[in-house]
Amino acid sequence: MAVVQWLLVAGVLIALCFTTYYSYKARRSHEVRDRGLYTARMNISMGLMLVLLSLVQMVMFSGSTVRMIVGAVFLVLGLFNLFAGIRNRTLYLTMKQ
Repeated sequence: MAVVQWLLVAGVLIALCFTTYYSYKARRSHEVRDRGLYTARMNISMGLMLVLLSLVQMVMFSGSTVRMIVGAVFLVLGLFNLFAGIRNRTLYLTMKQ
């Protein structure tokens, strides 16, 4: 169980780093297409981070009702961010420069 916990924590930290990096790149970009691609990548990594956080909340700790509700909210938000990021990424990839 400790190995799974460390893997989840490592995944959350890696996703957090990617989210921060893509957020910075999106804010500094002047091209609309590049800004959209970086924002889409940020949404994908943020969605992955939220899904991993929901797994931590639901699996690692004792099953209290509040933890399950918070985990479910994180899961729904994470899946929405993943879906929106993938959709926006495909739209901006087809956009011409």
